[in-house]
Amino acid sequence: MSHAQNHGAAEEFSEHGHTRPLSGFGLGAVVAVALCFSTYQLFVAAFHPFSSLVTRSLHVGFLLLLTFLIYPATKKGARHGCIAWWEWALAATAFALSLYQWIFEGELIQRAGDPTHLDIVVGCIVVLMLFEAARRILGLALPVVCLTFLAYGLFGQYLPGDLAHRGYAFTQIVDQLAFGTEGIYGIPTLVSATYIFLFILFGAFLEHAGMINLFNSLALGLVGHTKGGPAKVAVLSSGLMGTISGSGVANVLTTGQFTIPLMKRFGYSGVFAGAVEATSSMGGQIMPPVMGAVAFIMAENLNVPYAEIVKAAAIPAILYYLTAFWMTHLEAGRKNLVGLPKEQCPSPWRALKENWYLILPLAALVAMLFSGFTPMFSGMVGLALTAILILGAAIAARMSSTAFRYVFWLAIGIAASLFTVGGIMVILALIAALVALCLSVKGGMKTLHTMQQSLVDGAKQALPVGVACAIVGTIIGILTLTGAASSFAGYILKVGENSLFLSLLLTMLVCLVLGMGIPTIPNYIITSSIAAPALLKLGVPLIVSHMFVFYFGIMADLTPPVALAAFAASSIAKESAMKIGLKAVQIAIAGFVVPYMAVYDPQLMLQGDITVLGVAYIVAKAVIAIALWGGAAIGYIRAPLNAFERLFAATAAFMLVAAIPLTDEIGFAMSAIFVGWHLYRSRGA
Repeated sequence: MSHAQNHGAAEEFSEHGHTRPLSGFGLGAVVAVALCFSTYQLFVAAFHPFSSLVTRSLHVGFLLLLTFLIYPATKKGARHGCIAWWEWALAATAFALSLYQWIFEGELIQRAGDPTHLDIVVGCIVVLMLFEAARRILGLALPVVCLTFLAYGLFGQYLPGDLAHRGYAFTQIVDQLAFGTEGIYGIPTLVSATYIFLFILFGAFLEHAGMINLFNSLALGLVGHTKGGPAKVAVLSSGLMGTISGSGVANVLTTGQFTIPLMKRFGYSGVFAGAVEATSSMGGQIMPPVMGAVAFIMAENLNVPYAEIVKAAAIPAILYYLTAFWMTHLEAGRKNLVGLPKEQCPSPWRALKENWYLILPLAALVAMLFSGFTPMFSGMVGLALTAILILGAAIAARMSSTAFRYVFWLAIGIAASLFTVGGIMVILALIAALVALCLSVKGGMKTLHTMQQSLVDGAKQALPVGVACAIVGTIIGILTLTGAASSFAGYILKVGENSLFLSLLLTMLVCLVLGMGIPTIPNYIITSSIAAPALLKLGVPLIVSHMFVFYFGIMADLTPPVALAAFAASSIAKESAMKIGLKAVQIAIAGFVVPYMAVYDPQLMLQGDITVLGVAYIVAKAVIAIALWGGAAIGYIRAPLNAFERLFAATAAFMLVAAIPLTDEIGFAMSAIFVGWHLYRSRGA
């Protein structure tokens, strides 16, 4: 399949609605608005000019403005490049109403809780527009779920028994949703308007700078020539991409263009190739240092440093990718698949030597996050450093003297370090000087266009995340107003009195069912509002309880019947999305097992009373269980396994995972017996 065909296949799948093919004035307007959006967000991050509520309101205004211009009301509209006059009016009205919080900020504070008729009208229109934007960009499922909660707020007093609430006036509900910090302008919107946008922009800059090519070259060079190399390349490159991109489905549609056809060409079935790519890409949301948007919302919700979330995610993320890597290795052994010829694989060291500067922003980001700096400040540093390095690389590439290049890079490094002591004006001056210098060298305009495109793409990529964060505020607002979350939490607590495992199972099923129709962000927000507090009361550590629902929100995108990542991979692999989803669940078994293991032994997420021996023990258990499950699922380790051997290996793996007295001892004994027998039986293989 050619690259052009791959691209066309991917276009058949659309995770976030249908965009219109813009050109001429419409395209220019969208580019200008997107640039203004990114510039506004950078200005807010650098100088904090507005109050928190105004910052959130303007952020939502930009989201609605861009959404109505880019996403048409119907699929039919996606075939026409022009924007109808009423779409322009809708977009302009949405942005104009976002200024209401800024213009009347003082008056709104003074009459908080007692809205005027104008307040109610403005609030209703904004909420309705948000629902329409969510329908266009995210589909019907999430708006319907939010509408259900809204209906509960309006009519819940008529429900029977414990389900009923005391009843709330229409004006009270509108005030709660549109003018406070517990509705559409709640914590998720705050996080979208600050951390998330910056990190999406950061990823866009790195992608345009060539990070995808660097990751592919590294993966090809390191594992491309090994047994079943193409699949291992998919796991490694998707894992590396996950460090800068929090969107699993987007990863499938970018790295999958290259890896899925490559896997098929070297003997993997289309179903297995699609499943490997879907599994590997979804892991990006739990892969430090950037992770997915949920990680930032979690840090803000729990009021803990983002570094704590990264620390908790580190070992599970490694185990997740180890599982995918092991599965591809076993499948290659079972089908006797070879890797790429060594001479066709690029040198990873040459790729690093030529593009080493792209690693610097990521390294700076990690260092700052673990040095106690806020995610917003760290994101600003990473973003500014990326811009400096892109401009610097364009200029340095045209310098004749090697020595001058090194001096130039040293100067850039020193200037970038000023950020750590608040030298933001120095950095802005340096970027301005580099832009001017870039204009004076041959090919400099191309580099500036790349930066402009990064700003535009960053704004566009922020739309689905931002709109999801805003509309899910309707759920938070109703749950906060009515206290309905405590009813479900009470039910989980009641179940948990008899069995913590059943409570966990119930929570997992809620996450998977919700995830069938809504993205990971609203899934996490809903389940963390309802289930996580109950798990906390049952003795599950705070971060572990939230990571539990986070993990299963992600796994929902791999689990049939509605598995977005599988559908995305299916559009490239040209195979059944259902089959890809079922195979992906097999490959991603660590994503289903690790959260349970962490609940019963929080040291797996570096929580609770940590000891080196304790962490080593739980990790060793997990690795052995993964190795055994891989053999049972694929039916091969050093040689093919018969049905009894597969069942025995799966039972041994389950014993190591189960947190019941003596199961560890039984699991280790069964593992030793299985390994000994398999080595004996396959000694001639």
